[in-house]
Amino acid sequence: MTMPDSTPEGSEGEYSLDDEDQLQPEDTLVDRGVDDVLDEGYSPPEKPLGLNAFGTTAAEQREGETLDQRLAEEEPDPAFEEDENVEILDDNEVGRQRSGRLLAENEGVGEDEEKDLVAFDIGIDGGAASAEEAAVHIVDEESDLDELS
Repeated sequence: MTMPDSTPEGSEGEYSLDDEDQLQPEDTLVDRGVDDVLDEGYSPPEKPLGLNAFGTTAAEQREGETLDQRLAEEEPDPAFEEDENVEILDDNEVGRQRSGRLLAENEGVGEDEEKDLVAFDIGIDGGAASAEEAAVHIVDEESDLDELS
């Protein structure tokens, strides 16, 4: 099998692991809490996008989409309704600092000997966090004690 002419000799389609070839966190506006850019994972979509959309075949692409088809695909914006009975939840129930990965005392191996659910924060994983992990935040114990008194 031959390599395409556009591929430089010796690269063989490999990704570069050099720091100068990677966009560094200080050069972006996104702070994901990882030191090494290569620790950042990729979380693909959970479902295929555009599977049944018009234009996925070559014949549909040649034919083009009519204005009526495009208008039929549009979804109206949800109406803005302001509910007067909304309770503002400003009770410091959620901390501002996100927790990292949670790991059980026995590091997730073996049978649980602890009757309560106990886990320790071992830091933010480089990959994308699941919704459950992203929802966990650190709440200061001191602020909890102040609220009780």
